[in-house]
Amino acid sequence: MRGSSNFALLIVVLALIGCTPTRADRGDAPASGTATPDRKVVASVVKLPPPSQTSRISIEEALAKRRSVRDFEDGALDEAQHGQLLWAAQGIAHRTMGLRTAPSAGALYPLELYLVTRQGVFHYEPRTHRLKRTIAADVRTALSNAALGQEAVRDAPSTLVLAGVYERTAKKYGPGRAERYVHMEAGHAAQNVLLQAVALGLAGVPIGAFEDDEVRHVLELPRSHRPLYLVPVGRPAR
Repeated sequence: MRGSSNFALLIVVLALIGCTPTRADRGDAPASGTATPDRKVVASVVKLPPPSQTSRISIEEALAKRRSVRDFEDGALDEAQHGQLLWAAQGIAHRTMGLRTAPSAGALYPLELYLVTRQGVFHYEPRTHRLKRTIAADVRTALSNAALGQEAVRDAPSTLVLAGVYERTAKKYGPGRAERYVHMEAGHAAQNVLLQAVALGLAGVPIGAFEDDEVRHVLELPRSHRPLYLVPVGRPAR
């Protein structure tokens, strides 16, 4: 009888241990690496509002009004504005075929798009039109330092970062042509962002002067994601 009682007690203890939530179960374990007090990796997801396909101004007016603006007001952009800017850069324009708003050689889509705000760093997922937060810390000052101290990167409420994955295009066109095609595509996407900003009553500036490795380090980008463009966006200062 005593042996049976001990066995039953052991079963109960094991069951209780198995039901105890671990750090991973509670969701407070870092997604990768070790979290620090000022930089926590958070797996939060932001579902963006559906993008609009109409505007109060024509494409011609947006072209005429586009200017490179480096001084911005303090106010943050909202989710609808972020969603519209991100969609303009790399959003899905044809749901069935998966085509995007910017042309891509061979429809291989080598660009990866990141959003940097006071709330952290977010990776844009075109097919689901959502953001996944990768860093829960304000890295704008560090990103500005990586961009040779340019104040627009530090002061803008939002900065879109275009990164290229050359290998996706190189598989079809070879490394030489891949570099050309990826750079062309980054230019298409950045111009889309700048014109969309005008249509939203915002403004931006394309920035290419930065230390690639430093930008990658600040944003904790995968090694294959090579930064190509920083586009600070906000309400132009009056």
